[in-house]
Amino acid sequence: MSVAAPATTYSGRTAWARNLAAPVRDFLSAETGSAVVVLAATIVALLWENSPWSHSYDAVWTTKLVIRIGSAGISADLRHWVNEGLMTFFFLVVGLEAKRELDLGELRDRQRLAVPVFAAIGGMIVPIGIYLAFNAGGPGGHGWGAAMSTDTAFALGALALLTPRAATRLRVFLLTLAVVDDLCALLVIATAYTTHLSLLALAIAVALFGALLALRYAPAWSRPLSVVVAIGLWVAMFKSGVDPVISGLAVGLATSAYPPSREDLERATALARSFREQPTPELARSVQEGVGSAISPNERLQYSLHPWTSYVIVPLFALANGGVHITGTLIGDALRSPITLGILLGYIVGKPLGITGASWIASRPSLHGPRPPVSGPLLAAAGAVAGIGFTVSLLISSLAFTGQRLAEAKLGALGSVVLAPLVGWVALRAVRRLPTTTRARQIARTAEDILDLSQDIKPDRDQVRGPEDAPVTLVEYGDFECTYCGQAEGVIRELLSSMGDDVRYVWRQLPLNDVHPSAQLAAEASEAAAAQGKFWEMHDLLLDHQGELALRDLASYADQLGLDTKRFVDELRRREYAARVSEDVASADESGVSGTPTFFINGRRHYGAYDVATLTDAVRAARNRARLTAKA
Repeated sequence: MSVAAPATTYSGRTAWARNLAAPVRDFLSAETGSAVVVLAATIVALLWENSPWSHSYDAVWTTKLVIRIGSAGISADLRHWVNEGLMTFFFLVVGLEAKRELDLGELRDRQRLAVPVFAAIGGMIVPIGIYLAFNAGGPGGHGWGAAMSTDTAFALGALALLTPRAATRLRVFLLTLAVVDDLCALLVIATAYTTHLSLLALAIAVALFGALLALRYAPAWSRPLSVVVAIGLWVAMFKSGVDPVISGLAVGLATSAYPPSREDLERATALARSFREQPTPELARSVQEGVGSAISPNERLQYSLHPWTSYVIVPLFALANGGVHITGTLIGDALRSPITLGILLGYIVGKPLGITGASWIASRPSLHGPRPPVSGPLLAAAGAVAGIGFTVSLLISSLAFTGQRLAEAKLGALGSVVLAPLVGWVALRAVRRLPTTTRARQIARTAEDILDLSQDIKPDRDQVRGPEDAPVTLVEYGDFECTYCGQAEGVIRELLSSMGDDVRYVWRQLPLNDVHPSAQLAAEASEAAAAQGKFWEMHDLLLDHQGELALRDLASYADQLGLDTKRFVDELRRREYAARVSEDVASADESGVSGTPTFFINGRRHYGAYDVATLTDAVRAARNRARLTAKA
């Protein structure tokens, strides 16, 4: 089997990424497209509102929609159904992604929450202060909440557009910051912008949320019941007078994420085999439930909802709220309006100052603060990108203002969408122009990497290809019968050829015996070859002949490599190296590896695609960080 050709055509997803459908990389790539679609929807809204058919804009979005069961029901216009109904799903997805980072990502070390949380608080307090400096005591004073919250979709999309190869730390920092200030903004809506409050409905909402948490521990059949309870929670929040979108964020943050366990995957495989032998409706349902239960509810929900929120719901929100009837008079008034200037300067100036200053304070050694996740210059750049206010800003503006003041508030929020990315672009350009020594000192002050690989590399035990002092170590957990591993091998060969002595490559065994009947024997054969000094030669042969891994085939390969074939076959029959393979499997379990191929770069799990370009970018980033750290 030739592996070079498939490597160039294969999309390249690790088993981890196939099982966990929405890692940070995929989340942000979707947000890039979403930001473009949202921007297009905003432009359409502006054109519509300023067209000869402008009267139809308000006519459409003020159309009443009533859902009634018996004498009870909910009545709202289309704009409120979008703002308070559909946007609940957007905040649900944001909460899900934040929870995933808390359970599996950078934030599983809870101390690392301190800096982005303080940054988010500073990034709200300073803009609010700037807004009140313009509006305190005036008719616009009540709208201070419109200047506080970063637009998650636009900010993450802008970051991905401005720096497609941005470090995961920077992306996670911005995501966490956005989630925190979204949560605070929703709490502000629930308290400062709630005109009436029903304590009974609120108590029912709290009880339903508790029931939803309890249902996490119920059997699979309870999932439809969870949906019913979640809908009831939203209705109770709506009736309470509190903006019900907060229920989406709360549910997302309460939905656990976890890697698929080996036991769950093996059970799913066994169920699939049973269905193949006896295709009955009962077994079909068992297979569906078995496969679904192997993936966490967090990942399943993200996979289902994220495309809808990114490409339908948020653009609909922009279309429903972005329309402003622009006239010369309005522009002239807005240029002098304390509402417009307070919102715009709050975002453009206040956000970077607040985020950078609060991050600096939170990371002070004198206060026993943790080291920041990214360098000071990048924190400033992230603060500039976070100065995009749209979604929550428009939500609060619509609650605080009407008429001319609402139009002025909208112009302030729309101005931030245009100006904040420009400020972010300038900041990132400045970061790239910093001297190497300065960047090295800055990186040395950041938090150390959280290592995902449970066992360090031991050259006297592990199978290593490349120099021991290479700045980057690439570890692959692989299975010689796995076609994805065979396809990835061509990528690895090209990577090692292009990177030279900068990379050492380590192969660890993870035979998936439940799906690959010859994988265990092949793994032991490679270790038997290693005992005679020919591991990598055997490794290459096995991956080139993945369909020919019977004992007689393995003996033929041993003979081809000039090994002592009799010794080789005898050791295989005695299972001489089964324990050695089991050690690798145990280390894979400790590292949370459940499928092949799974890669680690300098001890950090590599998520997502492993095509040549993506894997090379990841390795180069690790190499550059290692070199800069060494120079510090």
